[in-house]
Amino acid sequence: MTETAPLPRADRPAPPHRPTAARRALRALAILACVPYVSLKVAWVAGSEIGIPAGSVLLEHPRLMAVANSVTVLADVLVVVLALLLTQAWGRRFPAWLLALPMWAATGLLTPIMTGYPTQLVVAALTGGDGQADAAGEPFLDPWVFGVVYGGFILQGLALGTLFTWYARDRWGHLWSGRLGDPAARAAGPGVRAAALAGSVTALVAAAPHLLWAAGATTGLSARRISERGADFFVLEAQWTGFLAVAAVATLALVLRRPARLRVRTALALAWTASAAVGCWGAYMSLVALLPETDPTKHVPGLVQLSYAGDMITGFLLAACVAAFLRRRSAEA
Repeated sequence: MTETAPLPRADRPAPPHRPTAARRALRALAILACVPYVSLKVAWVAGSEIGIPAGSVLLEHPRLMAVANSVTVLADVLVVVLALLLTQAWGRRFPAWLLALPMWAATGLLTPIMTGYPTQLVVAALTGGDGQADAAGEPFLDPWVFGVVYGGFILQGLALGTLFTWYARDRWGHLWSGRLGDPAARAAGPGVRAAALAGSVTALVAAAPHLLWAAGATTGLSARRISERGADFFVLEAQWTGFLAVAAVATLALVLRRPARLRVRTALALAWTASAAVGCWGAYMSLVALLPETDPTKHVPGLVQLSYAGDMITGFLLAACVAAFLRRRSAEA
């Protein structure tokens, strides 16, 4: 999705428009959903310990946490900017790549929460547990914090995702019309096909440890992590396995134009969402794993770090294939 190639009609901004009542409502919802998270983060940066129990690991590195909390506040401010951009006339003239990149990141960071947290709640309700093992170690956050923060994230994802879908349909809807096997569509070049194949191989490799851990294996896990495993752990590992599989299959479908009768918008939505989920969370967890830690029991084992890196590489590589597909469709238009 780029502006460098001349596109006669593919990315012509739509005429200025007034946001409909539905768009205004979703914009307000996206902005208001940021308030609980931003309020907590600002309070923590200011020195408050609201929602943080005594003995929490979050209290061990106050300066580091202040920096991290400040960065995450800026990330939520970006949600507000995106909500405005997607509903204002000036947003129709915004460079495509400059909008696609933060929206891809937002999709990747919010989607796993939108799918994983409700699943964890359902599993906890069915099993009568809290999702954590009985041998869970140090406290982290008060339970109510997760409900408030993740609830806000889910509302952000729903509102922002709907607004982006409407915006993209109005501006670029022609890029995902039709089916993969339409005769007029050009086949992907050898470089894109090679990249998609490489991304699928890395997805297979990255999915292997997640699948093993979801099945109950302890290979590569620290003794501390093994003792803390609960239903939440298994839900998340199964989720990562699913995202990796969907990202690889959907991207290959776009690149190879198979199955021919599959709608382009279906394959594109799956490839976009799944590649963003594994790429962005893989990058985030890789960064967290590199943070300094004085307690040797809290060090992230090598295999776990490799799995994070594999997720990140897979997501970024497959996302590049999606971008190449969209650029080719723009040229065709």
